[in-house]
Amino acid sequence: MRASVGIVLVSHSPLLGAGLRELVEQLGGGGVAVAVAAGSADGGIGTGYELIERAVREVDGGAGVVLLPDLGSSVLTARTVLADLARADVVLVDAPFVEGAVAAVVTASTGAALAEVCRSAQEAWQSRKF
Repeated sequence: MRASVGIVLVSHSPLLGAGLRELVEQLGGGGVAVAVAAGSADGGIGTGYELIERAVREVDGGAGVVLLPDLGSSVLTARTVLADLARADVVLVDAPFVEGAVAAVVTASTGAALAEVCRSAQEAWQSRKF
């Protein structure tokens, strides 16, 4: 079976990241590698370069990796990691954090390619709740 695209949830809050991971892992049927890169090195609120870099390695199964940031400095930190990695198959996606993660994981669970997983997460901007 082909490896699925891995997903990294980049958040300021370890609790927020863990909660979202719990949700999307169930929706993805357990077939998608999802890692959380959240909080500061001391476990507080923040983002950390090393956490993101480690999470990318953790979920990288060869089909590519999608990084979904929550806001602000998580984007800046993820961009720094991506610049240093210099890999076309590791992509930072501008998507709503929850809806984008759901869309990305569900799409990745079908065996979709990296570009399709990215597109699915981005299209989550169009999701309406009512």
